[in-house]
Amino acid sequence: MMKGVPKMLLLTVALLAWAFSLASAYDPSPLQDFCVAINDTSSDHAVFVNGKFCKDPKLATANDFFFSGLDTPRDTSNPLGSNVTLLNVDKILGLNTLGISLARIDFAPYGLNPPHIHPRGTEILVVLEGTLLVGFVTSNPDNRLFSKVLNAGDVFVFPIGLIHFQFNVGKTNAVAFAGLSSQNPGLIIIANAVFGSNPPINPDVLTKAFQLDKNVVNYLQKKF
Repeated sequence: MMKGVPKMLLLTVALLAWAFSLASAYDPSPLQDFCVAINDTSSDHAVFVNGKFCKDPKLATANDFFFSGLDTPRDTSNPLGSNVTLLNVDKILGLNTLGISLARIDFAPYGLNPPHIHPRGTEILVVLEGTLLVGFVTSNPDNRLFSKVLNAGDVFVFPIGLIHFQFNVGKTNAVAFAGLSSQNPGLIIIANAVFGSNPPINPDVLTKAFQLDKNVVNYLQKKF
């Protein structure tokens, strides 16, 4: 039995070392769509980091963590009848590395925040005024819809990376605030991405994918 102890100890140490190497090798989560590597660091091209460079903490001020005016209603006179004011790291520099951001969403009567995803953040939304129909759809193969009608004071969560929407089903304006679990959660509006890409996606691809007449696809691409 004594001969087995060193072997067990060696095996335990080896497993711990292996686990530690996996933890150490874990890649950081991206804070933008992509971050292409640069082999030649002596080039004159601009160099980016995953996120933003940090200011010397001694030079930080209270204004780096401050934003004013989120109480002001936003203009919703657009085809969708909604307006999103996002406070991410670009607006509040002190959010850098903290993994959080905030948004105010204003809705005109029957205004819509159209189906979209945040590729880098889960969203938690609270309704301040009005009545919203909200929902998200799970991934394939189920494509299950989770939907709810929210009134003032109600809260709903949209998991990271899933298509979701908010629609004002009331006859009055609506306001909601949302917290997101990234300093830069990203935004992909489904219709804009599919029919408004630059350059456009080949219409034959969209015609087959959506089982639409090609003239309809051409119309939608021109519209977006």
